[in-house]
Order: sequence, then structure tokens, then C-alpha cells
Amino acid sequence: MLKWILFGCIAVAGPLSAGTQVLAFSGSTRKGSCNRKLVENAAEIARKMGADVIVVNLKDFQMPFYDADLEESQGMPENAKKLRRLMLQSSRVIIASPEYNGSLSGVLKNAIDWASRSEEGKPSREAFLNKKFAIMSCSPGPGGGAKGLVHLRAIIENIGGEVIAQEVSVAHSNEAFTDEGKLKKESTKEDLKNEIDQLLK
Repeated sequence: MLKWILFGCIAVAGPLSAGTQVLAFSGSTRKGSCNRKLVENAAEIARKMGADVIVVNLKDFQMPFYDADLEESQGMPENAKKLRRLMLQSSRVIIASPEYNGSLSGVLKNAIDWASRSEEGKPSREAFLNKKFAIMSCSPGPGGGAKGLVHLRAIIENIGGEVIAQEVSVAHSNEAFTDEGKLKKESTKEDLKNEIDQLLK
């Protein structure tokens, strides 16, 4: 069953166009994931800046690993279609990515791989072209998952997306959030606010 959290549009003064559509998700599907918490913090900031934000959980979009033979015989999986369509409807995308062995997670890479195909089974950059992406990460380690963002940036830019320059990586994530999932440090909140501001301009 498809689930999402929809944040309404709030009119505020600034350069943001009314009704700017933002899709936000984490590359981790683990319950209690720090990256899920981080993307929700980012989405809340974007909402307060006036954007229409949809936050989705990739666990609600389970799909097989991309396989050209499967694509040819069965077409694009329904969940891949749903996620890709949400990307097509959005002009901005926020992704919080966990770091798995110095790179991004398999579930995130697979979602991107399917989104880079058309429903007719052809290569397609439509879900990425003319869209701005904000990427971020968090990790229990001292690096905050930053190594994985290098790969994520390269992948998105290779298929036509524009990844903004600023990134946020939250180290020592076990101590970074309150029990309610809010960021504790004011400096991190400010960094995240600046990143989302850059995304929405």
C-alpha cells in the first residue's frame, strides 16, 4: 500500500515560486533510520519555506533489482512507475543517503536505476533533467556518511540531474537527534536550512 506524508504549502516571502513541488526520501528503509530522520527534518524546513513536500519511504516502493530481461518480459514494475511518476511531478528532490561500504545503499541505487528508464523500456533522463537535487547523509561514524555522497552526486549528475553544491553530513548520529527525531545542534540545523534554501532558490 502506497503511503506518504504530505505537507501543505505555506506562503512566505522570498524567491520561492508558489506550489514548488518537492519529493523527499531516504536511501535507508530501516526502522528508526537516522537518514529517515534527517530527510524529515529537511522536509519540514522546505515546508516552512513554502514548498509542497511529499516524503516517501522506499519500503513502500519495493521493486526487484533492475533486470533488462525482466523489463522486456514484464515491463516496469508498478512501484517503480509510482516512484518515477512522483519524481516527474517534482521540480526538486531531497535524498538522505546512508553510506554502505563507502557508497550508497543498494535500495537507493536500484530506485535510481529504475527511474532512469521509461515505461516503454528505454533509457530516459526525464525524471532527472531540469530538476535540482539536495543530498545529505548521517552515520554513527565520524565521517557522517559523506563518502557515499560522492558516488550519489556522480550518478545523479550523469543522468541529467543538477545536484546543488552544499551537502550536509551528520556524524555520530546516535547522539544527533532528540527522542522525537529532531536535530539537536543549532549549527547542523543552520547548515541544513542553508542547503534547503539553496535547493529552493
